Amino acid sequence: MNYRGRFAPSPTGHLHFGSLVAAVASYLDAHHHQGVWLVRIEDLDPPREVPGAADAILRVLESFALHWDESVCYQSQRHEQYHHYLDTLSARNLTYHCQCTRKQLSQYQGHYPNLCRERGLTLAHPAIRLKHLTPLASFEDRVQGTVKHDFTAQAEDFVLRRRDGLFAYQLAVVVDDIEHNISHIVRGADLIDSTFKQAQLYQYLEQPCPAYLHIPLAVTATGSKLSKQNYAPAVAAKEAPKALSQALRFLGQALPEELTNAPCPEQLAWATQHWQPQQIPQQHEIILP
Repeated sequence: MNYRGRFAPSPTGHLHFGSLVAAVASYLDAHHHQGVWLVRIEDLDPPREVPGAADAILRVLESFALHWDESVCYQSQRHEQYHHYLDTLSARNLTYHCQCTRKQLSQYQGHYPNLCRERGLTLAHPAIRLKHLTPLASFEDRVQGTVKHDFTAQAEDFVLRRRDGLFAYQLAVVVDDIEHNISHIVRGADLIDSTFKQAQLYQYLEQPCPAYLHIPLAVTATGSKLSKQNYAPAVAAKEAPKALSQALRFLGQALPEELTNAPCPEQLAWATQHWQPQQIPQQHEIILP
């Protein structure tokens, strides 16, 4: 299969350093393998979106010379496709209606004990869950090696469509990656838990699973993950060469001295040619450079 990769930010805030690292890693991996690099805006959850954030993210990517190879995909325009795949799973008796509220589930410490699986509920506004019948024990990661997970957590019947009618991340991301023939996924280690769920969805939909590479998360000296929820500072376009050099060093791809302040296209050209994923640190979290 020809290499097809992607970067998929959510427009819940501006691009921060951790997201930049993920964008750079996915871009370099795709272009080093003479592949295609796509950008997908994961705007599935309107209440959490920040007005103008999607356009701002795209502009910042362009300021770093991270140019995508095909039209930008917006998940908000793809509900018809999600309906189709949800219907496919339902026709295979792999879904069910759930009436449990967050308050009811709070006592289970984050793991849903599949309370509604055998109830045969027919509800007007249900959450729709996947019958997670064959949980994975492990998967192979190109940097992390064999990744294992607690079986109890992976046996959870996870949500495909929420009670408010919004499609869940797990379904949408798999559908989009299938529809766009994504062969390789490079993203942050905070999504390792989701990888177990998504790999199962590929199996239930009888589709090949992409190859995964999870990069370490950028954390502050106090151990806080860089995220929009933690008000991580936005990457400044005017400081793009410096920030790009830092991102490459974070990924173990240190530039030659003469390129550390070079324009972004020159840095990316060198990094694409010399990309070595085996140099990426294996830790799930590392302190910012």
